[in-house]
Amino acid sequence: MASTLQVFALAFAIIATLIHVLIFALESVLWAKPNVWRRFGLRSQTDADVVEPMAFNQGFYNLFLALGSIVGMLLLGWGNPVAGKWVLLVVLSSMTLASFVLLMTNRRMWRAALLQGVAPLLGIGFLLAAVAAHAPMMVI
Repeated sequence: MASTLQVFALAFAIIATLIHVLIFALESVLWAKPNVWRRFGLRSQTDADVVEPMAFNQGFYNLFLALGSIVGMLLLGWGNPVAGKWVLLVVLSSMTLASFVLLMTNRRMWRAALLQGVAPLLGIGFLLAAVAAHAPMMVI
């Protein structure tokens, strides 16, 4: 049976994964829509067109982070739990650190940084707490 710490670790990992899939969709699939690129602080179609290749690329970074999180969760449940913990720790840390970089480079993006970084940070906390409590990660 899974501990409460494990449940919370995986719940926040899932939330972080879904957020990063959403960011991928905004940056790589839906970028052409003005209501999307305006969310990123752009004011004109010309600016959006200039930023589009970078946004497309950035979106895939977010997708790959989400896929890494999924791999970590699958390893926890059906593969190698030790590897799964490490994969999740690395991916959630990358998500958290990327949100910190976003905040440090553009303080006006604090809401986006919080959205991008709080769930993985909480996932890290609960994951490490579960490991510290010697609770083996398993399928929930």
